[in-house]
Amino acid sequence: MTDILTPASVSSAAPTAYTVPQERKIVTAIPGPKSAELHARRQAVVSSGVNSMLPVYIQKANGAIVVDVDGNQFIDLGAGIGVTTIGHTQSSVVAAAVAQTEEFIHTLFTVTPYEEYVRVAELLAEHTPGDFPKKSVLINSGAEAVENGVKIARKYTGRRAVAVLDHAYHGRTVLTMAMNYKAAPYATGYGPLASDVYHAPSSYPYHDGLSGADAAARTIAYLEKVIGASDLACLVVEPIQGEGGFMVPADGFLPALQAWCTANGVVMIADEIQSGMGRTGKYFASEHFGWVPDLVLSAKGIAGGFPLAAVTGRAEILDASQPGGLGGTFGGNPVSCAAAVAVFEAIEANNLLAEGARIGDTLIAGLTVLKNKYNIIGEIRGRGAMIAIELVQAGTGDTTKAPNAAAVSAISAYAAAHGVLLLTAGTYGNVLRFLPSLALTDALIADALSVIDDAMATL
Repeated sequence: MTDILTPASVSSAAPTAYTVPQERKIVTAIPGPKSAELHARRQAVVSSGVNSMLPVYIQKANGAIVVDVDGNQFIDLGAGIGVTTIGHTQSSVVAAAVAQTEEFIHTLFTVTPYEEYVRVAELLAEHTPGDFPKKSVLINSGAEAVENGVKIARKYTGRRAVAVLDHAYHGRTVLTMAMNYKAAPYATGYGPLASDVYHAPSSYPYHDGLSGADAAARTIAYLEKVIGASDLACLVVEPIQGEGGFMVPADGFLPALQAWCTANGVVMIADEIQSGMGRTGKYFASEHFGWVPDLVLSAKGIAGGFPLAAVTGRAEILDASQPGGLGGTFGGNPVSCAAAVAVFEAIEANNLLAEGARIGDTLIAGLTVLKNKYNIIGEIRGRGAMIAIELVQAGTGDTTKAPNAAAVSAISAYAAAHGVLLLTAGTYGNVLRFLPSLALTDALIADALSVIDDAMATL
């Protein structure tokens, strides 16, 4: 085991009281006997279409640690795929949710409204990019936010077509699976797919080598020639692509696309479902690129683990929908809204934007040590607590950039067996993504990277 980081090389998160010791501990084989027993029960009653990356069954979680039913403690570098952004069972979020359940759990905002929904909309108007009047609609999930964003843009523009970028991921619903770049496993056998969805070239600097201006020109040429601006309702873009492999666009790419969209009456939508809510060291990743989108989609980390999502943006776009055209039974549930208010307050009270930046700096420093040691790491990229490494074939380094999916599978399996939960990603399956909570300490980062170091040494 190698020391990837030394205490002098990084700062540390502020001390916090945790109900679970913030340490890695493996006491059984992975999966353990109790997890194996639960997995057998699961196979009898749960659809095989609902797959799990690792069949360990969680009993408790706090901070950056999850504990399985066998007592194994894992460093969680996935945070429920970006959901528990401020930490598992964060105390103020739990308190807010419990207090709300004692008042009322549900009335349906479109029948008898309540303050909690309004307060979340106020906070989103305050913290999303742009200083223009904004409004929101609250719904349940990320895919539902995408669906509503498209629906709202179509209503506002009176146009039909939807454009997305290569390597995008937007969900598993009938519309969103047509918006994904990768068909398998999200769309395989579920067709026919929704029509009027177009896939334009994206900015992938590691592979295309294009400047932001040149990449934008290529995208715009596609939009104009293949769709036509007069038929295009919206362009939906992840500022940092998630499932695609945490691709960070070249500087200038996103503002150039926004300028073209504005000039042509196209609604440009930021899918910030994975990248938003302080994860990248900013409230929303769009801010890193000087991009002010027309609509912003939020979900995942917005409510600390409770189901909630939102479409927020220019008031005139949101108000184009007729009364009754937006909403849903559980959209903006009061318990989820109370939790979301607590998340915003925790980000401010605990300076969590700085924690996101700290985690990014610490991860990049440690991963750079590994990149200098192992030539299978082709690129380190991302912002804040949203960092990835793209793995290439041994010996090729930055030269051929041939994908190395086998190494990703081997490293993630080794890490899981030794108490580190990693997410894989990438169009070619060759990306390891680090998507931890902002509760992750420098000590846990160093420990996790030492496990990854050991894993790479076995290849």
